[in-house]
Amino acid sequence: MKPPFWTRYLILSMICALVALGVIIQMVRIQNIPGAKDIMAQSELYAGVKETIYPSRGNIYDCNGYLLAGNETTYEVGLDLFQIVDPETIATVTTTILGLDYKETLVYARNLPGENARYYIVLADFVSSDKIEQLNILKEEYANRPKQKNEVRPSLAGLVWNAHTKRSYPEGDLASNLIGFFGFLDRKEGHGFFGVEEAYNDLLTGTPKEIFMASDPQLVEALPEIPAGASLVLTIDREVQAMAETVLENSVKWSGAEAGTIIISDPRDGAILAMATTPRLDPNKYWEYDEIFPKPTPFNRAVSKSYEPGSVFKVITMAAALDKGIVEPDTPFYDPGYIEVGGSYIYNWNGGAWGDQDMIGCMQHSLNVCLAWIATELGAKDFYRYLEDFGFNRNTGIDVAGEIHWPLRVPGDNQWFEVDLGTNSFGQGVAATPIQMVMAISALANEGKMMAPHIVKSMIINNHQYEINPVVVGTPIKAETAETITRMLAVSLQEESSSALVDGYKIAGKTGTAEIPTEFGYTNETTNTSFVGWGPTDDPQFLVYIWLEKPSISIWGADVAAPVFQEIVQNLVILLDIPPDAVRQNLTAK
Repeated sequence: MKPPFWTRYLILSMICALVALGVIIQMVRIQNIPGAKDIMAQSELYAGVKETIYPSRGNIYDCNGYLLAGNETTYEVGLDLFQIVDPETIATVTTTILGLDYKETLVYARNLPGENARYYIVLADFVSSDKIEQLNILKEEYANRPKQKNEVRPSLAGLVWNAHTKRSYPEGDLASNLIGFFGFLDRKEGHGFFGVEEAYNDLLTGTPKEIFMASDPQLVEALPEIPAGASLVLTIDREVQAMAETVLENSVKWSGAEAGTIIISDPRDGAILAMATTPRLDPNKYWEYDEIFPKPTPFNRAVSKSYEPGSVFKVITMAAALDKGIVEPDTPFYDPGYIEVGGSYIYNWNGGAWGDQDMIGCMQHSLNVCLAWIATELGAKDFYRYLEDFGFNRNTGIDVAGEIHWPLRVPGDNQWFEVDLGTNSFGQGVAATPIQMVMAISALANEGKMMAPHIVKSMIINNHQYEINPVVVGTPIKAETAETITRMLAVSLQEESSSALVDGYKIAGKTGTAEIPTEFGYTNETTNTSFVGWGPTDDPQFLVYIWLEKPSISIWGADVAAPVFQEIVQNLVILLDIPPDAVRQNLTAK
């Protein structure tokens, strides 16, 4: 006989088995319905979220360790609509401390949570720490104030702030044209724009890391340490840069020029000690970029704008001829005041004939006819080969963003004509950027070795400093040629009693005046004025290149650019601690 409850147990077991089977079938069905993957993905959100942690952006220093670009803590201030109890007090306080509009803030603060799918509203960003401190003091004061009878206690509940870093430039617009800036502009995420901020953006940014943030507090792990982005030490000397910018601004104003550029380099290694251009932007206010640089104004004229350099280019032509053995410093030349090249006549800058000259006289008087004759003696093949060796057919590769170069027209191009051989010899019909001119002429000041211009001296990665080695990019002329033309240009300046001369120092240099081409041809109503010089001639430690665009006080480089060079060098020898020639030579003799 079976137990009395056996049947009941059997029925109950069958029911449980059927329910279990139904649950299993339902689980399998749910896992295979079209929306199953979405459901599983949403369920993972409750476990936690994946977040990308960005390292601190690397700093930028000058060659002596002064901070030029860094990071500072700043705050975003907003409204948590779920927490607000006193909209009027919030509107009053933020108007007083943050300078916000009272009515607009009050409207925001009276919004209901979820209205227009919002529960948080940003009121202000990049708020300084001192203003946050004021808000924090008031918030705590209101929260801890004893409540009097029938009093409505003011409250800042719902006013919240979150810290984040902001790119900071403690020197303002100093060297901003070569540093660039970190901002947003046309991007949703911050990015480096122009200068070294753009050229080295990936290194400065570092490597972001994606981590999982668990919702369960017991599963939360400490945030991993993420190395900051690389820091950069520039070749720029803060004091030299400030001096160059001050002199440039005064010179542009004094001469009535539209704009200007000054580059100071060390020809021995290509290091840029200063690069000043106009206009400049305070990178702390990068959103003013469009206002300060309306198109097509370049951010950095030194690397992003080419022009016909005029007579400063004659040093290249003369160096090529000396190197090839076509002429010597005392080679005689009779100047009749004109020369025919390719069926066209070329004249001197003043239209005059200078008679008997030698090569030093040709440079001293800046004779177009003489240089055109030299180019024809060289021949087109060798002349343009030297120009290419000097780098006029390519970018210099300087480590800032935005470098351009104008294509060099050579025989065989459909835009090249035989007369170009004559006009190119004195810097007309050929275009170059200031940095191209600096790189090319560095060979004349550095025993024939042409150095790559560079802005970054070293990188600091994970607390290790890595030096950037100077790079020789070519040897377009022999050391003897470089010494010869340096001596010629020094004599030339002395004999013409140039306003570029500096007492106590022997300098080599050349002025440049270039007519500006228009659709109707060339006119001397407006010019580009330039000067290039280096020294001391027995041991060149600096090279200075000056370009003033369309000065109104005079059209001549000798009147406009040469005095600027003198002022720059008078300050430079003090800042670089370069003793006068006599003192240095006595020290060497001992």
